[in-house]
Amino acid sequence: MKLEQLRYVIIAPEAEVVKWQAAFAKIAPTLMLEVGPLVEAPETVSILLLWNHPAGCLKAFTNAQLIYSLGAGVDHLMRDPELPKHIPICRIVDPLLSFSMSNYIIFALLYYHRKWDKYVADQKAQIWDHDAPPEIPIKVGILGLGTLGQDAAIKIKHLGFDVVGYSPSPKPLTGIQTFHEGQIDAFLASCNVLVCTVPYTSATHGLLSMTLFKKLKKPTFLINASRGKVQKSQDILQALEMGILTGAFLDVFEQEPLPKESPMWQHPKIYITPHVASITNPQAGAKQMLKNVQALLDHKPLEHQVNPSKGY
Repeated sequence: MKLEQLRYVIIAPEAEVVKWQAAFAKIAPTLMLEVGPLVEAPETVSILLLWNHPAGCLKAFTNAQLIYSLGAGVDHLMRDPELPKHIPICRIVDPLLSFSMSNYIIFALLYYHRKWDKYVADQKAQIWDHDAPPEIPIKVGILGLGTLGQDAAIKIKHLGFDVVGYSPSPKPLTGIQTFHEGQIDAFLASCNVLVCTVPYTSATHGLLSMTLFKKLKKPTFLINASRGKVQKSQDILQALEMGILTGAFLDVFEQEPLPKESPMWQHPKIYITPHVASITNPQAGAKQMLKNVQALLDHKPLEHQVNPSKGY
């Protein structure tokens, strides 16, 4: 069977559907990407492309052979209690995701390290402060050493910063001290910039909380570019008030868009971006998907397959 003989259905918000249809039309014009979940003869659909699908809508796709997340994260799939457990699940792992994520983290890091707020304020006030130390000494801790976290850790190390990392399982990195399960307290006490790149799972829900913040070296600057539900916004605000956190650069939030009434919008020590640290490139993602579909047809191992028991 050929790739174009299979039925592909995308279930996602309209804006995502438009982008992915355009990508598939460009790289695989003979392949039809149908929009679900209400399609005719769902039992003949082979490939499901999903992003924030309605829970329970997959029941009708009784003969699906592969489920694909339209991004690096799969928490949107894992929260569906009726997600089929017997169908392989894959996610996008695009080098451009790592490129963008690392650039975002490095920008946030340098913004803090080079005291950019001070110099913006000094310019407005016409202050020429040549004598004040222009840099804040930092040691960077990467919380989560998956594909994105490792890329950021290595690039930050290459910039000359001292870097440490934590992952539940051992992840040795050349020239970087790494911690694993049972050593998170030592990791948190070793750095004064905490970069969160963990996946969202039941184990990481609300991880960035006062319980964790109290174990940090004081003060610490927080960068969260993972998932919104990994953090507790009220605890971040409290940690800032207590001086545990010296600032927070946040790309994600428990509720998105961030509600207009959130006090985070106006907080002088919080920097907000609208979940744009790293966005999947649909054309690169579509090529990766079709490569995996071909592997499925050839009965070969799939790349970037998700372990549902781990949630990533």
